[in-house]
Amino acid sequence: MASLQEQLLKAGMVDEKKVKKLKQEKRKQAKQPKGTVVVNESKEAAQRALAEKAERDRELNRLRQAEVEKKAIQAQIIQLISLNRIDRKKGEIAYQFTDGKKIKKVFVDSLLQTQLVKGIIALVKLKDGYELVPATIADKIAQRDPSAILVHNTKSASTVAAVEEDDPYAAYQIPDDLMW
Repeated sequence: MASLQEQLLKAGMVDEKKVKKLKQEKRKQAKQPKGTVVVNESKEAAQRALAEKAERDRELNRLRQAEVEKKAIQAQIIQLISLNRIDRKKGEIAYQFTDGKKIKKVFVDSLLQTQLVKGIIALVKLKDGYELVPATIADKIAQRDPSAILVHNTKSASTVAAVEEDDPYAAYQIPDDLMW
């Protein structure tokens, strides 16, 4: 019976050069002392190259995923602002605020100005413009991107506590049936 090498040669799947090369490698391995390990440098270099390529691919995929998530968040913010913006077309009072290092102004009416000061509404940045939105929407936007909120006034707990400590009428109870 013919050996596997001879059968592959007859079938044309292997040529004479490959057979000679394999025989040489077998002889080299047979002559090696038993305790030594044969190191194939080309295989190790190929494995290192594959590992480095896989690491680069993972990093690129991570960067692409981060970019996709950033775009999705920006789209959510734009949608929140465009659906919930407050009309300020009849504004005659200039409300000034800072955008980065620049001082900008938006024209609002007296009701909107009061609501901005009290923190009922907030001023947010939409692409190149500025819009007014309710405070609840501003909180949702701040969860996604705090830099989109330009003006959102809130009362701090220390201010509220200071007012309650100095209140001369704090000891007096307000009756439940009192009508204003």
